[in-house]
Amino acid sequence: MSRAESLREFYQNSNAPFPESNKAFGHFNVYRREEFFCRPTNYSRRDFYKISYMIGSGTLYYADKGITIDQPALLFSNPNVPYSWEASSEEQKGYFCLFTEGFFNTNNRNENLNNSPIFKIGSNPVYFLAEKQQALIASIFERMLEEIDSEYIYKYDLLHNYTSLIIHEALKMKPADTYFTHQNAASRIATLFVELLERQFPIDNTDHSFQLKSANDYATRLSVHVNHLNRAVKEVTGKTTTELISERIIKEAKALLIHTDWNVSQIAYSLGFEYPAYFNNFFKKQTSMTPRTFRN
Repeated sequence: MSRAESLREFYQNSNAPFPESNKAFGHFNVYRREEFFCRPTNYSRRDFYKISYMIGSGTLYYADKGITIDQPALLFSNPNVPYSWEASSEEQKGYFCLFTEGFFNTNNRNENLNNSPIFKIGSNPVYFLAEKQQALIASIFERMLEEIDSEYIYKYDLLHNYTSLIIHEALKMKPADTYFTHQNAASRIATLFVELLERQFPIDNTDHSFQLKSANDYATRLSVHVNHLNRAVKEVTGKTTTELISERIIKEAKALLIHTDWNVSQIAYSLGFEYPAYFNNFFKKQTSMTPRTFRN
């Protein structure tokens, strides 16, 4: 997992055509799960949201925990949180829809999904469905499938409403709480931390801003306590999270100083430093020389 799976890569991996016509509305699409090969997935983050109505058994893994899904369930996948899925039954049915933030922000709706109780980082993403709820959710997905192929000019507004209806139905439910802890949790968390760190590089333009700067930032993304993250990383790598973040920033800083003509201020801002002086002090502390001295 070196970076997020893009929408285009999702369609390529699924051998499905990329629907270019969705771009004007933000991206939205809906499918039956049985139309796709539900292959085991490695830990990865996607650059889209996904709601799955899952019929079929398997195990969903997050940073230091997993949950067995052995009954019909709704799964809400946040693009910021990596996960993996291992199917344990041959039959995998149900539905899923995928969409981008732009789909919810068109027509001045301006909804921040990251603040939603369903999609926010740290929330429980799995909801097991009673029989009555199964029928309702299935009917909403069937309406989505019918509408996505229609010529109705306001169909994406209607699809937005159907998606919101599923979210609100889930908000009425109690999320699943039958999570278990991995035996190799420390190794898994440390691996995810390093991959999240690496995913932010290389920096290829001056508009880039390094986002995940502290152990707290990574702990939030991985839905673990920062002390748990720090212990796991130290146990597995022998270094602290701060040391690893600093080493990677310095590595990128050196590459930018050698291989670009950006000035020191531009490099400082792209690496997340509010002021060039902070970057100068950080670089000198780590390398015993200033950025300009290193460049020259």
